[in-house]
Amino acid sequence: MEYYRGTLLANVAWGTDRRFVARWHTVKKPIAEFKDPEWSKAFHVWRMDWDDKAIRLYVDGALLNETSLAGTINGDAARLNPFQHEHYLLLNLVVGGDNGGDPSRTEFPARYEIDYVRVYQKP
Repeated sequence: MEYYRGTLLANVAWGTDRRFVARWHTVKKPIAEFKDPEWSKAFHVWRMDWDDKAIRLYVDGALLNETSLAGTINGDAARLNPFQHEHYLLLNLVVGGDNGGDPSRTEFPARYEIDYVRVYQKP
């Protein structure tokens, strides 16, 4: 899940038949739809429910994206479903890049605060 340019992006990506080119299932939600001008200054609960059928991405209890895992098969010769294998969690702050634009007007230090991360696994 990403936040930039006043928009939340709830993304799920997997491989295609081209190296370093992903297939994306993305849902965009403008921050303005939350009707809170201070939304970006508050803490929010971001959640991912991932089971053998789907990945569901939420913010503050609102479902943003649901991706069925029936179609998330990598397009290479191996034809693996990446969401049926082990993963690790990566949380990062990115400035600039292909989608972030020119970072020259970014004020530093930037704040990236994470209160906690919880991971649960069904038995």
